[in-house]
Amino acid sequence: MASPQSSRLPNSVLSSPQRMHVIQVDSVQRWMEDLRHMTEAECMCILQSKPISVDEDVQSELIVGGGGSSGSGGGSSSGEQVARDSLQMLLKRAFIVSTELGKMFHRLERGRWQRVHSTAVRANCHVRSLVHEYSSARSCPTDMQKYEKSLLDKCMELTNITERCIHTDDEYFLKSMKEAIHEILTDVSDSFSQMIDMALANEVQILIRQIESSDNVYTIGGAISSLLSLTQDGPQLCSIIAKEGAVVALFKICRQDCFSCLYAHALRTVASICCVEEGIKQLEKVDGILCLADILTDEGNAEAARAEAAAVVAQITSPHHTFTQHLSSFLESMQDIVTALIKLCEEASSGEVFLLASAALANITFFDTMACEILLQLNAIHILFEACRDRRRVDTPYSKDQVVTILANISVLEQAASEVLQEKGIERLLLLLSEKPSSSSPSEGAACERVQQKAAVTLARLSRDPDVAQTAIQLQTIPRLIELCRSPAERNNSDSVLVACLAALRRLAAGCPDSIDDADHQQLIKPRLVDSFLLCSNMEESFV
Repeated sequence: MASPQSSRLPNSVLSSPQRMHVIQVDSVQRWMEDLRHMTEAECMCILQSKPISVDEDVQSELIVGGGGSSGSGGGSSSGEQVARDSLQMLLKRAFIVSTELGKMFHRLERGRWQRVHSTAVRANCHVRSLVHEYSSARSCPTDMQKYEKSLLDKCMELTNITERCIHTDDEYFLKSMKEAIHEILTDVSDSFSQMIDMALANEVQILIRQIESSDNVYTIGGAISSLLSLTQDGPQLCSIIAKEGAVVALFKICRQDCFSCLYAHALRTVASICCVEEGIKQLEKVDGILCLADILTDEGNAEAARAEAAAVVAQITSPHHTFTQHLSSFLESMQDIVTALIKLCEEASSGEVFLLASAALANITFFDTMACEILLQLNAIHILFEACRDRRRVDTPYSKDQVVTILANISVLEQAASEVLQEKGIERLLLLLSEKPSSSSPSEGAACERVQQKAAVTLARLSRDPDVAQTAIQLQTIPRLIELCRSPAERNNSDSVLVACLAALRRLAAGCPDSIDDADHQQLIKPRLVDSFLLCSNMEESFV
């Protein structure tokens, strides 16, 4: 089964260096942005929530400007900017408040009452500021207004009760107050989380209305960008986005020819949302798999759109999902999807496109052997080995990981052995056994380990065929397998690589016992697998 890193999503393909979007912000600029929120809270403490100035220009710096959702007019609307500003403000404020509440829990446990109270005051001011700013920018739903009032009351209660604690040294009183404060603080934290979720849901609804009601590609594209940005903040936000109907709205875009330029952008967002179960459920409700098949099989669509459709397929077929009901409907379109994906691998113009298509295929081969049979019929072994020789397509350990995963699963089929021999695949597998990272990146090192492990697994499975075993022995595969077993550094101290190499060695030795010298046979072949594993895993290299 694929490791989490091998099956994308957020999983490793999306988080590989080619897919990462690193936000580089000047540290001073970021400090000044945060400082605005912090100083505003302190001023509100002193002035008891009175505005700092009546000057509208000054106030506008503290309050996100009003305005409704954008209509279907042309260009980038003010409503779209308001939506982005509101989202940014919400997330920043939520982070600050959550940080303050976390500090309170910590200080309460240590009995630092003066700090507990000052933190409660700051948290109270931040919450009031957030509610004031958001209410000024949006007409809040009735349910949310009730939450806001309840939360503000609880924050005030927390401030009052902590103030009482700083004016006494009575240990018994403080101990009883500690439990009461902890209970109120927990209540405040839960209420704040629920209010933020409701506010975010409200913002998501505004973005979705922009997508559904506008016929302007710039307005729709801006709303999709905002949704995509939100998905990067974790699975909880992805669940909110899915529940509010974003997947449905995005697939409506993908079914309209007039928005073909937005397909890739919309599908990338769908892939991010589908990291959670609710996203996949929504995808299934709108026959999203059929839409993905249509996009993948239509060569009139841009390669970028087909690549992002492949990314969605990789996400929804990830072995890490416990929710698998959607896979039954996936089987109906599997022939078309697999055919389109292997063709995309063959014609990919870049490493990223190949990575997404091969990741989808790798995941598909796990849950149904029919996919492996289809791939054999489509000459996939030839296509994959050709891709490995093309550095334009297979240029990283992440791509090689997907390729060798597919080969390992196909090698379960007996007819795969002759095709691998025909493509001189044993030589390629030997090269993959020597895969090493080009940097100190932990993710790249882990990818190299998976490549070595799966190359050994593939070799072991193929070596059931005597011709494959003989070819592997002639190509000096055994010395490399022994080196991986005996040298922890060669396998990056990976136990999974060790087990796979021991299994491959034993498979080769079974067909050709004379190919391994007596000392190696006594340590690596003759004992039980677990004994050989313990022997090799406890070896320490000499650095003398």
